[in-house]
Amino acid sequence: MTDTTAAERPRPVPARLSPRDVVRVGGAGLRTRPLRAVLSALGIAIGIAAMVSVVGISSSSRAGLDRTLAALGTNLLTVTPGDTIFGEEAKLPPESVAMVGRIGPVTQTAAVGSVGDAQVYRNDRIPEAESGGIGVNAATTSLLDLVGAKLDNGTWLNAATERYPAVVLGASAAERLGIGAAGTDVQIVVGGVWFTVIGILEPVTLVPELDSAALVGWPAAEAELGFDGHPTTVHTRTADTAVESVRDVLAQTANPEAPNEVSVSRPSDALAARQATNATFTALLLGLGAVALLVGGVGVANTMVISVLERRAEIGLRRSLGATKGQIRSQFLAESLLLSALGGVGGLVLGLVVTGGYAATQSWPIVVPVWAMFGGVAATLVIGGIAGLYPAVRASRLAPTEALAAP
Repeated sequence: MTDTTAAERPRPVPARLSPRDVVRVGGAGLRTRPLRAVLSALGIAIGIAAMVSVVGISSSSRAGLDRTLAALGTNLLTVTPGDTIFGEEAKLPPESVAMVGRIGPVTQTAAVGSVGDAQVYRNDRIPEAESGGIGVNAATTSLLDLVGAKLDNGTWLNAATERYPAVVLGASAAERLGIGAAGTDVQIVVGGVWFTVIGILEPVTLVPELDSAALVGWPAAEAELGFDGHPTTVHTRTADTAVESVRDVLAQTANPEAPNEVSVSRPSDALAARQATNATFTALLLGLGAVALLVGGVGVANTMVISVLERRAEIGLRRSLGATKGQIRSQFLAESLLLSALGGVGGLVLGLVVTGGYAATQSWPIVVPVWAMFGGVAATLVIGGIAGLYPAVRASRLAPTEALAAP
């Protein structure tokens, strides 16, 4: 029987760890220090929750705004008088409403005319100075549907009631007058004349000035209040494909003699501007979320570095039993990734809960972009990998004798 020399003996092959084994070993390291692991994961969770909730709330807000715009339409154009060349307030001709209605792509027209001298009082015993700042406007019967307004209670002006002393109050005007419901027995004084309150509007999103107005029929305003018939605002609805072309000719059509004294605007532009403002704030808040995420990553790195220092004896024992540098490196890198994944999933759930709760209170659709959810978790894994890379490499470079000799 021949003895084999040391050089002829086969070199031992280190055991190979499967991905499942690496995860189990990494999880065991976290379970031994649960409080530290939870606190470190919490830092990541706060950053992810901030990012997800900011994106989710902003997206839900935009979805709610888009729903409002879709319901009201972006094809509403408004014509108002501007100023004359002498700086005086211009007037729209009384026939401007009919002329605008004859533009081909225009599908609807409505007008409001200010009855400037008329004041509104709850009864005839109120001092003149206490009018409550409620304006009186003559309105055409098509106004309600055209501007997307809704009645809180009562009825709107029609072909019969627009000729008689009947008034519809805006939401703020009704509140100032202390009127909660319309009815045949509810009357107010408008311009010295008793008017019956036949309806109360809900707040009007696109034309908020109607909220603080008392609206009377066009013929009744002329007959009872001395209205001169000049509209102060003409609202139009046009075909969606012809909004810009109609906008270009509205001024000339409304006042052919002085088109430079006419202003044309689209109320939905204000809502679109608010949407752009929301996008700016979203970018700012996302930056704050990124800072929180970075702080969480630093916490993970700190935890892993301390873990390496505390477990030098364990590392030396594993090395002396045949664990390779790569296996040690994989173990600590797996711990870091698991710690980050724990924080990422927790932050995602928290962010979804915050978004859902806030959107529900505002009656918005709950919208969280998929990229925000998957991007948030992916970001935690990247940060966890970067944060755990140095501790993992440091652990793998510890010599077995040095590590075993550590106190």
